[in-house]
Formats: sequence, structure tokens, C-alpha cells
Amino acid sequence: MVAQLTKQQYTIEEYLELESQAEIRHEYIDGEILEMAGGTTNHNEIITNLCVILKPSLRKLKGKIYTENVRLWIAQHKMFTYPDVMVIAENPEYHGENKTTVTNPIIIIEVLSKSTRDYDLGRKFEYYRSLNSLQEYILIDPEKPLVMSYSKNNNQQWSLTILENIDDKLNLNSVPVELILKDIYDGIV
Repeated sequence: MVAQLTKQQYTIEEYLELESQAEIRHEYIDGEILEMAGGTTNHNEIITNLCVILKPSLRKLKGKIYTENVRLWIAQHKMFTYPDVMVIAENPEYHGENKTTVTNPIIIIEVLSKSTRDYDLGRKFEYYRSLNSLQEYILIDPEKPLVMSYSKNNNQQWSLTILENIDDKLNLNSVPVELILKDIYDGIV
């Protein structure tokens, strides 16, 4: 997030209308509209790698993978945002009449940036945790091997796994996929 628009409070309808005409993406948090930061080539490379890794397994499970241009609605916080990667089991549930905003990811992955790192690690995770469907939240550092994976257990408690070795493997709990850091970071300079 970089800048707030000039008006202080917007309705959801005003936000959706502005966003439909915007050239850049914006988050909406309970009436405030915030410009989202752009990504780097490393950021983009990691997102592409994740899609390549996840898609074959998700196809077999009839799951879906969406990237940073599909919006997420978090009703409890009156929030619209654009996670870097979302995985949905089987069919997406949509907010509203169109197919631009989903509500039921089981996995959210964010590639960290200098401007959003603290937000992604803190407040944004608080927002994401309010989603009943969410089972895993994964944060990836684009500059060095570092993956932080939060998983929700049957008692609705979250546990953290930190991986820092390029040969480390992360077995996802919500879909039968193994993420190897070497594959996530393929092509990163």
C-alpha cells in the first residue's frame, strides 16, 4: 500500500465503481481506499513459479488458483484486497454479481515487499484469519530463501513453520502439494 485517495470515506459501491475504471489496484478497508504497491521482477517470477507448481495438482482436485488481479472480499472487516496468490478448493464463491471478487480461499500466498512487509506479517494476517475457509497463509521473501507458512489446525489454532534453506520442502495441509524452495525461487537473481 502506498497512498490514500483524497476523499476520506467511500462506500463499497463508490469503491467498486472507482476500481472498475482504475489503471492500478486499490485496497478497500472499511471505507478507506489505499493504492497498492507495484511488484518487482522477483515478485512476479515467484508468483509465476507458484502457478506452475500448483496448477497441475489443483487441476486433478478441481481446485482453482488465482493471482493478484482477482479481488478478495473479507466481509467481517469490510475489506477488498488483491492477494498475490489464492487457492480455492473446487468452486469459487463470488461476492456480488460478477466474477471479479471471491470469498473462499483455502490458501493465501503473499510475496513480501519492503513497503508491505510489516502489514502482510501483521494486520493483513489478522484480516485473513477471519475467513472461515482459510487453512494456510504463506509469506515469501523475494530476495532470499525465506518462506513463513501459517497453518490452521482442527482446533482453529495457527502454527508457524519457517523455511530458510533452498532445499527445504513445505508440504501443504489443505491440498496434496509439496513446495520446494528451489522451485519457488527458480530464476531469481
